[in-house]
Amino acid sequence: MSFFPRPILTNGATHSAQQFRMLVRDLARGAEGITQGDDLKVTQRTTPGGGVLLADGSGVIRGRDNVFQGTYAFCNIGAVDVPIAATGASARSDMLIVRVEDPEYGYSRNPQTDDIVFPQIISGVSSSATSIPDGRTGIPLARIDIPANSGTITNAMITDLRKVANPRRDRRLYTQSPTADSSLIGSSTSYSYFSTAAGWNIAIPDWATTVRLRVDVSPLRYSVNDYVGNLRATFGASLTLQATGLDDNQGNVVRKIPAICADTLTVPAAYRATTQLLRAQANGGTGNAGRINVTSVTTLIADVEFEEAPR
Repeated sequence: MSFFPRPILTNGATHSAQQFRMLVRDLARGAEGITQGDDLKVTQRTTPGGGVLLADGSGVIRGRDNVFQGTYAFCNIGAVDVPIAATGASARSDMLIVRVEDPEYGYSRNPQTDDIVFPQIISGVSSSATSIPDGRTGIPLARIDIPANSGTITNAMITDLRKVANPRRDRRLYTQSPTADSSLIGSSTSYSYFSTAAGWNIAIPDWATTVRLRVDVSPLRYSVNDYVGNLRATFGASLTLQATGLDDNQGNVVRKIPAICADTLTVPAAYRATTQLLRAQANGGTGNAGRINVTSVTTLIADVEFEEAPR
């Protein structure tokens, strides 16, 4: 096969549908899936019954009928009701996909009168299926696991199979250096913030679904006695990073040791498009006799990465 002799947007040229599909493939970086995290979500009907609702949204689908078929861009405006057949004596799993049947590749649909892209149910897939079980051109949206003798679909039966084609990411590094020593921590099992480390106000994108957080405190100052306790951080009012154990048995000598805590968290809907405080805190374990604090030679670092995913 030769080059397309006239590149896209050559003045006076005519371009084939295939050439535009190849352009979509390039712009999508060869990926396929939904465009944004809330696109094309599958849920039960408002009143549960024999079908599901497919939400609005858009996406891209890689052609599988020909190696140079390219990628289709599609959009659904408004919710679509998709009927699902009731089960008999046995349970059944169905898969809801967005399907493309392009007559350029042997299908009988007429683009003037027929839908070329449409929702389709593949009935009787494996109960663990997460991808389309054959080579048809489409993307999976959901698997519906229906118990025996049931004609009513509820959200509990729906497994989300959507993938964002090119998920947005935003990663930033924040630093902070206390100007004075903080109060000592360790006398209680309750967590306390480092008094001179105010934390960071983090702006959260409106598309964020997950956040990966790492907080470095380098160094922590240990004093008074052996220390056992934990370091963690809070992010807003409702999220807390996994605690990291602090355990040092060097007695009453002053020592300075770096510490880290990190976690991957789901961003609550109420957090999106808001600013939330990320701040480190620590406690002492039961029977702890030592103390810790940050000082004017401590640096705190926050590594924050937001990522988009289906929601």
